[in-house]
Amino acid sequence: MIDDPQGTVLAFFVVLCRIGGCIMVLPGFSSARLPVTVRMMTALALSMALLPLLWDAVYPKVSGDQATFVALVVSEMAIGVMYGMIARFFTLGVQFVGTVVTMMIGFNAPPASDVLEDTAENQLTNMLSFAALMVLFSLDFHHVVFRAVMESYDTMPAGVMFNSQKSLITLTDTLVETTRIMLRLSSPFILYGLMFNVSIGLINKLAQQVPVYFISAPYLITGGLFMLYLSVAAMLRQFADAFPTVFIGH
Repeated sequence: MIDDPQGTVLAFFVVLCRIGGCIMVLPGFSSARLPVTVRMMTALALSMALLPLLWDAVYPKVSGDQATFVALVVSEMAIGVMYGMIARFFTLGVQFVGTVVTMMIGFNAPPASDVLEDTAENQLTNMLSFAALMVLFSLDFHHVVFRAVMESYDTMPAGVMFNSQKSLITLTDTLVETTRIMLRLSSPFILYGLMFNVSIGLINKLAQQVPVYFISAPYLITGGLFMLYLSVAAMLRQFADAFPTVFIGH
């Protein structure tokens, strides 16, 4: 039997703020294709499951006045959003890779509906984004995120005000590391595009009367797509292997 129903509900709501804030921006869970009801029920179920484990860390903090509780709710939500944004920044890097690959191989097809969001995106970027997210889910990346959020109560306990400076440094470091990894993944296509275009430019200088663009475009696209066919498995594997390093490292 619950001795303090009001305190129990408030403690549950505080846990929900951190878990729900994370799910609100977490890749896959925050997709526009996923109904809001499913996201809400997932956050409620996770918060209910984690509440007994976090009871001693959360319950003593909900007995303050109203202003203190509002500050606690805002701080908990900000912490959850920060953990979700670390994972989201990393997965958004795949769209950067897709854009770079599309430009370097000349695959400038008209944008189509995004598989995950409501925006329009290139088909190649859609394929890479969906494949990368599917690989992360198959490797249970969400378990890593939820475990990190639960362990965050040791480093950022409930009741301690959100440190915006430290969070901004963490997100900036995540962006830097993500950019470095995505440039490494797309570097073969950057080199391929540069070498191909330089070669075609030299040929154009030697034979200016030849319509080099119309002749070279099919070879550029065909070679780039064949190169992608050979390297996409390695790209996704390195992407998945880098996620724990980026996320747990922060």
